[in-house]
Amino acid sequence: MDQYIGKLLDNRYEILERIGIGGMAVVYKGRDHRLNRLVAIKILKEELAQDAEFRRRFHDESQAVAMLSHPNIMAVYDVSHSAELDYIVMELLDGITLKQYMQKKGGKLAWREALHFITQIMKALSHAHSRGIIHRDIKPHNIMVLRDGSLKVADFGIARLTSAAQATLTQEALGSVHYISPEQARGSHIDARSDIYSAGVVLYEMITGRLPYEGDSPVAVAIQHINSIPLSPREIDPEIPEALEAITMKAMASDVNQRYLSADAMLADLEEFRKNPSINFDYTAADLLSGDGDEPTQILGANTPHAVRTQPAHGARASEDTYVSPAPHPRKSRPARVEDDYDDYPERGGSRLPIILAIVAVVVFVAGIGVFLWVSFFGGAGETMYSVPPLTGMTLEEARADASVVSAQFQIVEGGTTDSSRPVGEIVSQDPVSGRNAAAGTTITVILSNGSGNTDAEDSVMPHLEDEDWRVAVSQLGRLGFSEEAGNLTIERENSDYTEGRVIRTDPAEGTDLTDVEMVTLVVSDGPETTQVAVISFLDMSETEARDNAAEMGLNPVFEDAVYSDEHDADTVCWQSIQPNTSVAEGTTIRFRLSLGPDPEASPSPSVEPTPTPEPSPTPDSGVELKDYTFNVNLPRDGRETVHVRVSVGGVDWVNDYYDTIMQVIPVTVRGTGVQEIVVYIDGVASYTESHNFG
Repeated sequence: MDQYIGKLLDNRYEILERIGIGGMAVVYKGRDHRLNRLVAIKILKEELAQDAEFRRRFHDESQAVAMLSHPNIMAVYDVSHSAELDYIVMELLDGITLKQYMQKKGGKLAWREALHFITQIMKALSHAHSRGIIHRDIKPHNIMVLRDGSLKVADFGIARLTSAAQATLTQEALGSVHYISPEQARGSHIDARSDIYSAGVVLYEMITGRLPYEGDSPVAVAIQHINSIPLSPREIDPEIPEALEAITMKAMASDVNQRYLSADAMLADLEEFRKNPSINFDYTAADLLSGDGDEPTQILGANTPHAVRTQPAHGARASEDTYVSPAPHPRKSRPARVEDDYDDYPERGGSRLPIILAIVAVVVFVAGIGVFLWVSFFGGAGETMYSVPPLTGMTLEEARADASVVSAQFQIVEGGTTDSSRPVGEIVSQDPVSGRNAAAGTTITVILSNGSGNTDAEDSVMPHLEDEDWRVAVSQLGRLGFSEEAGNLTIERENSDYTEGRVIRTDPAEGTDLTDVEMVTLVVSDGPETTQVAVISFLDMSETEARDNAAEMGLNPVFEDAVYSDEHDADTVCWQSIQPNTSVAEGTTIRFRLSLGPDPEASPSPSVEPTPTPEPSPTPDSGVELKDYTFNVNLPRDGRETVHVRVSVGGVDWVNDYYDTIMQVIPVTVRGTGVQEIVVYIDGVASYTESHNFG
């Protein structure tokens, strides 16, 4: 049993189950009891918590991701950095990785769908780069596809602030070698353009269904990133628009100076292409060729005004303000022998020892890169975890050729044979089982059928599913021929002390022969039963009355700083965080503010001529035809976690609810007719007023 499961961190975050393991941390599913929501909690591994360097890297990650707030970036809610424990509380995403999504789609996406996804990725990178953060590990495995079709870039495990970025990759983790930029492979200086290269590889894979470079080893792939040019997407699929191919190849230019200068510059081209798919960017594959000489050492402000230039639209006339791709550098042919370099120079009488030493230094340098990459990908703990695929029913050869096995570099090892009614050589069981997360290169041991036809074999009886994740249980039962689609599997839910989503029991029970069973029932836990409390109005109560009544109801009362109020007497409750008549779980925290009475510094408004006020807006049930108007309300960022928002149109409330300030902005739709005054109240204070003509 994991030591953290069931624990309550900082009297707020309950750890429910472990959902993943990275190179530096373990990720758990948890519940935030203060806001009553599910979260993901990343805790630094114990064996690394004693290492000051690893604690520094983990703290750097916390600082980096806490600076980001964007709809296409996984949100960070809280960060704890103490002597006892280091953890990050993050958004719990309900979706699958872009890699898994591509595999479900057959490996290749329609170019319009790829355009939709890459645009969101570049918007996320634009936001991160504008705050000096380089992701350094952009790949489909670190991008989540949500149910609504939106994307979120996740796993900033090796992200670094630009100001603290290392000049080389020494002792730094690498992402998958198939997506790293040439400068990452060389160990050169890395800036925001490295993320743009990796995003280009992701776009290439989405529209072609294949990776630009393949090899027998990570070193071979890394060398191709440095020295090779990939097959153009239209050679793979002529249906890909030329302009999209041009954007992809420009993002993947080996020479950083031929690449997009910033995420915003690439977004500009993507937008031009979206508006006009037949646009011609006047770009050729020759621009992928690396320039001669070493890359100049520089730090490029990713999205600063001097770095962002708009790409010319088709037919646009080049001007002083128009960005033009630099002309490709001609490649020089490599001399057949090193000695040929000296044929054009006078013979020197000195020793050739410096030349020999230089050659040896180059060889050692190249060998060092190879050893470093080998250790990085095979010797160290990788950040990426892969879902173990179901192999039951396959032969050993089919399992080793499975796309999921190949992409994760899983090693399939035969663990013996067993009596089974399956054909000889088919896989009967596997360890680890499908659905579990495992690191790249993990060994999967499989048991093969000997074809004896024994109906008492393992594959014809109810397996052990108690306390198993219900999705894994459904997968195992599906391989035994039981599914909801087939009508012979029923899933029931009930409250239990088991973790939510875990199997409580099965009917029939474990070990039952399933040969003649027509229906299997899977009972899944909904978590412990919680007592619901109906919140009352505490307004105008004294602090003692509000505290006693809240405690008697089973709520946890917390009093915040008192505020001035014209509507409530001094020392009485003028605000509560949970709206009356709302049902919440027992033990929920409710926050109060006491009134200080009217503001003594408030002065009466000078007498002015009365202005005509708009006619009252019709009520929703008045029968008058109303027109919609939608606008955004900015929530305060002054430390309040929850605020009460009321939106009134001509005296009629259209919004009256509580919102978490973590949302920052909420869309509001109101209705009315004619010219009406819209007033937005935040915690009872008018914060925004607008006159709008509803027509």
